[in-house]
Amino acid sequence: MSVPAPVRDRVPTLGFVVAIVCVGVTLRSGLTGVGSLLPAIAAGTGLSAAWCGVLTALPLLTFAAVSPLAARAVRVGPGRLLGPALAGVAAGLLLRSVPGVPLLFAGTVILSAAIAFANVLLPALVRAQVPGPRIVTATARYVTAMTAAAATASGIAVPLAAVLPGGWRTSLACWAIPAVLAALIWSRHRRREPPAAAAPVRAPLPWRSALAWRVSLFTGLQMLGFYATIAWLPSILHDQGISARDSGFALFAFQILGLLAANAVPLLRTRATPRTLAISASLLDAAGFLLLACAPKLAAVSVLTIGIGAGICLVLSLSLQSEHAPDAPHAAALAAMSQSIGYLIAAIGPSLLGLLHTLTTTWPPALLLLTIATTLQATTVPRDR
Repeated sequence: MSVPAPVRDRVPTLGFVVAIVCVGVTLRSGLTGVGSLLPAIAAGTGLSAAWCGVLTALPLLTFAAVSPLAARAVRVGPGRLLGPALAGVAAGLLLRSVPGVPLLFAGTVILSAAIAFANVLLPALVRAQVPGPRIVTATARYVTAMTAAAATASGIAVPLAAVLPGGWRTSLACWAIPAVLAALIWSRHRRREPPAAAAPVRAPLPWRSALAWRVSLFTGLQMLGFYATIAWLPSILHDQGISARDSGFALFAFQILGLLAANAVPLLRTRATPRTLAISASLLDAAGFLLLACAPKLAAVSVLTIGIGAGICLVLSLSLQSEHAPDAPHAAALAAMSQSIGYLIAAIGPSLLGLLHTLTTTWPPALLLLTIATTLQATTVPRDR
């Protein structure tokens, strides 16, 4: 996995950058609105709290299961597969919004499987079309779009459900429109690109590579901190005496800070090596969780540090999957392995923290666990190429 790749002479085209930004918009926006709409979904379908929990965990479990399959399919060509994956996103969004509980779950699985394919294909496409020094910039662009769309979707889901006919179903289904537009934009870009010089090959998943395991563990621990924060931050702050309104605003601020930090990564990379930046951001996360556990009155500072650290680590975890691969097939294999492991950890982590809180009836033990996890995350950062 560490064989150096030749640096390409050309820069990525504007069409490619626009296309991957549009794809980034579709990767989380269809999922993040579900949390805001869970009360309405439960009321409309009769789902119990336990089944609502299954519904929210299903995307992460599907990501973990499907990511290795996406790497196997890369021999068809990442560019050829991305269009059908986006069509699958749109189809899953529409199917999920059709009345009927089985269709709600089936649509969620289809949507999540299609996103899992796109998650794996994007690092491979970036590796194939972007010279090494610009990989982190291209990655930051689509991560910024992904984060902004995710925050927007969670923020407008309830207002849309209130004004659109069909309520929560239409609110969720409307995100099929960006998916269709992204598929059309990608198809147009593909027609303008010159054909590949050689047929793509499939690289095996690098289970025996120490480098791949370091990237995978960094990705997984980064996801654990991110999804645990998304799941529990409002509850933690509310239990510390902060109002429900301000706790919800803190979660919004966390996402916005992550968005700004993600967009700043290319600039930060000109002042620090990737490894130094990843270690620093991981320790910033750890400091934020520790501060939240030990000094609740400094919650605003905690949210600030966790948000900045999480945004930087998200971009770096994805750019590592491109930068540490010699070519696009190996980038797809590394992305598949690291994302499969990462989403499995992310699916287990929030439940584990919830169980720990139930057993202790307080949040500091769970926050100390996150502090340990993000500190370990700093030790998994691979050496710079």
